[in-house]
Amino acid sequence: MNIIYFDNAATTPIHQKVIERITEVMTTVYGNPSSTHRIGRKAKTVVEEARKSIAKHFNVTAGEIVFTAGGSEADNLILRNAVVNLGVKHIVTSKIEHHAVLRTIQALEDEFDIKIDYVDLDKKGNIDYTHLEKLLTACNDRTLVSLMSVNNEIGNLLDVKKVCDLCASTKALFHSDTVQSIGHYKIDLRETPIDFITASAHKFHGPKGVGFAIIKKGYGIKPLLTGGEQERGARAGTENVPQIAGMQTALDIALKDVEADKKYLKSLKTYFIDSLKEAIPEVVFNGCSADFKHSTYTIVNVRFPKKMPMLLFQLDLKGVAASGGSACQSGSALGSHVLNTILSKNEAEHASVRFSFSKYNTKNEVDKVVEIIKDLF
Repeated sequence: MNIIYFDNAATTPIHQKVIERITEVMTTVYGNPSSTHRIGRKAKTVVEEARKSIAKHFNVTAGEIVFTAGGSEADNLILRNAVVNLGVKHIVTSKIEHHAVLRTIQALEDEFDIKIDYVDLDKKGNIDYTHLEKLLTACNDRTLVSLMSVNNEIGNLLDVKKVCDLCASTKALFHSDTVQSIGHYKIDLRETPIDFITASAHKFHGPKGVGFAIIKKGYGIKPLLTGGEQERGARAGTENVPQIAGMQTALDIALKDVEADKKYLKSLKTYFIDSLKEAIPEVVFNGCSADFKHSTYTIVNVRFPKKMPMLLFQLDLKGVAASGGSACQSGSALGSHVLNTILSKNEAEHASVRFSFSKYNTKNEVDKVVEIIKDLF
């Protein structure tokens, strides 16, 4: 059976050139980057060249890049340092952030004397920027705003520039989980001065288990992992040299091709939405996922007109890989915290599926998936 993979927001296939780069480094660059001999220095050069290349993409200095094991670790590193090391006493976030942010903030609230505010959302999951401004101006404590640039479930886009301006005017720090943005959008951190962002390589056709944080120069960071002085003291542990090199290659390719990929994927997403609406007129699209002005071009979150607890399982049996959005499909009694926040109880009980695309997907695959869905309904 040929599998149709429409779950690219979860992870992406690794680009062939990335595999070749990882294999090359694994074969020829086996030294420890902390070793002072020439074999170690060769490994160190690979790491530092990757750091410089990645920094250049975001218009920051190499010293502002910290390599991590992925986006979740990067979020944890930033949020914990904000409270423990940077004097933050007040965090403003939303109830539809990634769990790497929400659960970390909840842990910090239990551990420290800090105040947490959740900004209001509209029915589609968009931030109420007026309420955000009120929350920022009402508190005199040092504040961190943590809002993701692209929601990983419904694809909503944050007005990053507006949040940057609000944070600047109130002297708040701004952290954004940009895991679903990096590799899909160009981000210039001089034009949009976010203080902290995060990335995970496997979201842009790179390897799993590696990512990075960008931490604005001047904010001293203390490590979550101790025992060594790697990453300029920000993260102990021998660097994963092949994965870092693979991540650099993946990001180079993604950003070189980003405009062509964006154009192609917008057309593919449009075709999927139109085909699905024609096949099942009663479908609804959660959040802003069918609105190209306010959502990313890679994600569509579909709510079907029935309660079908086995829909994801049925799709999988027919060779379609996608992600669930309601309690009966997610493998959790709680279901999607994003959909449970923005939908009514009845709406949230209906079958919802997140379909997410990459440049490797085709219109022929869309036709097959829509036909399978039509047969199920």
